[in-house]
Amino acid sequence: MKKGGKKLARYTESVCKICRREGSKLFFKAERCFTDKCAFERRAYAPGQHGQGRGKVSEYALQLREKQKVKRVYGLMENQFRNTFKDAERGKGITGENLISLLERRLDNVLYRTGMAGSRTQARLMVTHGYIRINSKKVDIPSLRVKQNDVIEIADKRKKEPRIADNIKSAESRHGVPEWLSLDKDNLKATVVRLPRRDDTTLPMHEQLIVELYSK
Repeated sequence: MKKGGKKLARYTESVCKICRREGSKLFFKAERCFTDKCAFERRAYAPGQHGQGRGKVSEYALQLREKQKVKRVYGLMENQFRNTFKDAERGKGITGENLISLLERRLDNVLYRTGMAGSRTQARLMVTHGYIRINSKKVDIPSLRVKQNDVIEIADKRKKEPRIADNIKSAESRHGVPEWLSLDKDNLKATVVRLPRRDDTTLPMHEQLIVELYSK
């Protein structure tokens, strides 16, 4: 799918199957993921005829599955993820930790992490549909990386939409706002207090497996 000449990441298969294949809840469907309708809660095994009988997997398979899981959590296509990894390699410090920091800094992720969007998928739609301002300027690129002291806010004409307030209320009771971000929920405005670190993410990740995969 394209908007304004930009290609957006899009998966056509059931996202619930992705959670089952990866063996963990990845929270693609916002509210539904916290109810008894969640497919992973009902069938916590891989999809397909042999999903319950899969045996030991190879080291390469583990590395590949971890990369696929993280890529899908953040909604990236293969080339986007590989380019992000290359940026992480070029950065100072530990490559795996750099990778997570770069992924967390994506604008669509920030909207989800602050609760202004109910999911990263919803966040991408909000960005491409003109809901978001950074430092008072309109942005329409979900993959844009925020910087320290950036101020992200909902456009004035969108601030009264009930679903945004509902998203924030739900997020408060489930995961809260990470320490590297601050949220002014009355004005629907978030500030990047500092850049994210490895321990700021709550997702079950084994980033070293991804590093090993790309090092082959």
